[in-house]
Amino acid sequence: MTNFVTTQDGTQIFFKDWGPKDAQPIVFHHGWPLSSDDWDAQMLFFLSKGYRVVAHDRRGHGRSAQVDFGHDMDHYAADAAAVVEHLDLRNAVHIGHSTGGGEVARYVARYGQPQGRVAKAVLVSAVPPLMVKTDGNPDGLPMEVFDGIRAGIAANRAQLFRDFPTGPFYGFNRPGATVLPGVIDNWWRQGMMGSTLAHYEGVKAFSETDQTEDLQAITVPTLVLQGDDDQVVPYKNAALRQAELLPNATLKVYEGFSHGMLTVNAEVLNADLLAFIQA
Repeated sequence: MTNFVTTQDGTQIFFKDWGPKDAQPIVFHHGWPLSSDDWDAQMLFFLSKGYRVVAHDRRGHGRSAQVDFGHDMDHYAADAAAVVEHLDLRNAVHIGHSTGGGEVARYVARYGQPQGRVAKAVLVSAVPPLMVKTDGNPDGLPMEVFDGIRAGIAANRAQLFRDFPTGPFYGFNRPGATVLPGVIDNWWRQGMMGSTLAHYEGVKAFSETDQTEDLQAITVPTLVLQGDDDQVVPYKNAALRQAELLPNATLKVYEGFSHGMLTVNAEVLNADLLAFIQA
C-alpha cells in the first residue's frame, strides 16, 4: 500500500498507519515546522498498548508535497480529513501539539464531529484560540514576535531551526536544564525536510487564525495539556482559554514543563494521555 493520499486539490500527503486495523485509532497532528516524526515517543507507546496509530505530515512539511498554496488552517484540517476518510477511521482520538492543536480543533469542529468519526480530542501546548495580540485579544503576543520568526526564516532558516530547539522550545535555555543534543538535531532535521515557503506562510496560520468558534463547537471530551513554563505559547492565553471555551474540557497544567514536553517528558505525558483515552 502507498503511504500517500491525494487531496481534492491534488496535494500528496504522507502518512503512517501502524497497528491493528480493527483497534481504536489515535491520530497525531504535529507542530510547526516539524513532521509526524515528532510523535515517535507516542506512536511507539500507544502501538505497544494495542492501538492503531496514525500520523501525517502537514502539506509542505516532512515528506508531503511542497506545494505553493494552501498553507492555512482550513487546508490543514481538510488534509487531515482526507487522511481520515482514506483510512476510514472511526471512534478516533485526535491529539494535536502546538499548530497541530489548531489543526485538531478545526478538523474536529468542521469534519470529525459532524461525520461522527471522533471519540475524544487532546490539545497539547496548542495555539488556539488566538496567538497574536489584537484589540479583542489583548493578552496575545505582539505581531513583532511573528514578524521576527518570518524574518529569521527568510534570512537563515537553518540557523533559526538550530536556535529554536536549543533555546525556548524544550526549555534548554533554563538554568540547570538537561540539554539533549540528539533532540535538537532531530528537530532541525524535521524542520529542514520541509518547505521554507510552507514554514514562512505557516506562521500566519498558527498566529492569526481565530479559533474561538472551533473550540466552542467541540462537544466530545477534550483534554487540554500545557506546561506553565511554555516559552512559545503562553499557557494563560492558550490552555486556560481553551478550557473556558470548550464545552467538555479537562485541564491539566504541568509545573515547569516546556513547549516540547511531549518529547522531553514523554513518560509523564504518555501515562496521562492513556488514562484519558481509557477513561
